[in-house]
Amino acid sequence: MKLLFVCMGNICRSPTVAAVARVEFARAGLAVEVESAGTEDYHIGARADPRSIAIAEAHGYRLSDHRARQVCSADFTRFDHLLVMDNTNLRALLAKAPASERERVALFLPFVGISEPAELPDPYYGGAGDFQRALDLARDGIMALVRRMLG
Repeated sequence: MKLLFVCMGNICRSPTVAAVARVEFARAGLAVEVESAGTEDYHIGARADPRSIAIAEAHGYRLSDHRARQVCSADFTRFDHLLVMDNTNLRALLAKAPASERERVALFLPFVGISEPAELPDPYYGGAGDFQRALDLARDGIMALVRRMLG
């Protein structure tokens, strides 16, 4: 399976979710290819937000090597699922998706069975607590996906 996690700039939420996924899938013995990308081009080539790096790495999730990238057309056929953090980016990604590939695009938390909250909030304009909340939701979502994949 191949998963692409998507947020707006690819420096906070989606790279955090991808970092958690890599570790937790490996711990569970699941062979899943994981990447992240943004719907916008604001931060292409940039490292993850230092606050995201600090929170993720404090919990054992390596994020310091991340470099932001934007979703490209090949992603719609390369990945089995493109899992988006919020409704704004869901709309943006669906607008870019070929009609035949739109079924691959979904909101991350509802896709893994978490309906409340339905969106993973953007911590960018917040403080340390917002980044911790994003990591907690990333971990909750990935662990729900691990449980589902293991049956």
